[in-house]
Amino acid sequence: MSNLRIIGLITGLLGLFLAFRIYRGPKWNRLNFVLLGVLSFNLAAVSLNPNLVNSIANLLALRRQYYGRILALLIFSNIFLWFLVLYLKTRLDGHKHQFDRLIMSLSREDARHLLAEELLDKEIMVIIPAYNEADSLKALLPRIPEEIQGRKMGIIVVDDGSSDATAEVVKSMGHLCISNKINRGQGAASRLGYEVLLQHLVSIGVTMDADGQHLPGEIEVLVQPVMDKKHDLVIGSRVLGKSSENTFLRRWGIRFLTTAINLLTGLKLTDCSSGFKAFNVEKIRGLHLREEQFQAAEIIIEAAKKGLRITEVPITMTSRKHGVSKKGSDSAYGVNFVKSIVKAWWK
Repeated sequence: MSNLRIIGLITGLLGLFLAFRIYRGPKWNRLNFVLLGVLSFNLAAVSLNPNLVNSIANLLALRRQYYGRILALLIFSNIFLWFLVLYLKTRLDGHKHQFDRLIMSLSREDARHLLAEELLDKEIMVIIPAYNEADSLKALLPRIPEEIQGRKMGIIVVDDGSSDATAEVVKSMGHLCISNKINRGQGAASRLGYEVLLQHLVSIGVTMDADGQHLPGEIEVLVQPVMDKKHDLVIGSRVLGKSSENTFLRRWGIRFLTTAINLLTGLKLTDCSSGFKAFNVEKIRGLHLREEQFQAAEIIIEAAKKGLRITEVPITMTSRKHGVSKKGSDSAYGVNFVKSIVKAWWK
């Protein structure tokens, strides 16, 4: 290999590395990533095998008129189809976002008179997305403290289109419940809670699952770094703490997914899929969250790209006592989580 080809290969590989590395930052956009990535890949490929240029030239020479017309038609039709797909995808995403805003607006409107009263003097609010979790909430809600270190704490349960008595149970226990008209997923339900907290200027938010696997007594440990203004997003890690559902497949899956997110963001997390989080509410305002179901990956990636200070604290995750899991099988959950990672990073 000549010195020129070696220089070209090194330059191409370095360009790929920089495209990937810089894309983590808040000022890098998708077009820049694609342009630098494609250019660097082509440079590296041609440096490795210069005959690729000749092959492409011969392919596009269109020497025979008959074959040339067919090939030209295929080329332009594929280009047209790609533009059509991108156009339709953009329109679909726009309609999906408008639908999302409509559903959240309707839900907020239904509880508008309750929101002002419930959030008036609360500095910390716990958001609990719930779908058919009436029995679990009966046991969970009384265990959540009313204040932490003199700061009043409240609860918002986002009933995600439940068909059981989830909303009735929450209201009967004196807590705020906002109901989605239809079941949309944990991510969409969490976003509704975020918007309520932002609208009413609550300082600190906490998200926890409705299935009772997170311990309310550990909320104080979770919010402490935020109260001390040392971090903006705190993730409860069952890896640093304890988990009663610690099967080999689950351990391997968490480790694999967390490693992927760490590579994409430059963080050093241990548990990327935890739903037990505390956050500075004002810092959440700048995050562009769209994921309807698997939002754990999206919020970490978005927070990292926006420069939020992220840390973990150990938590204990117990087994579910009531109801059934809505996540599906471990394999299906893993596949969907990977999709959410790719979508969040690419977005």
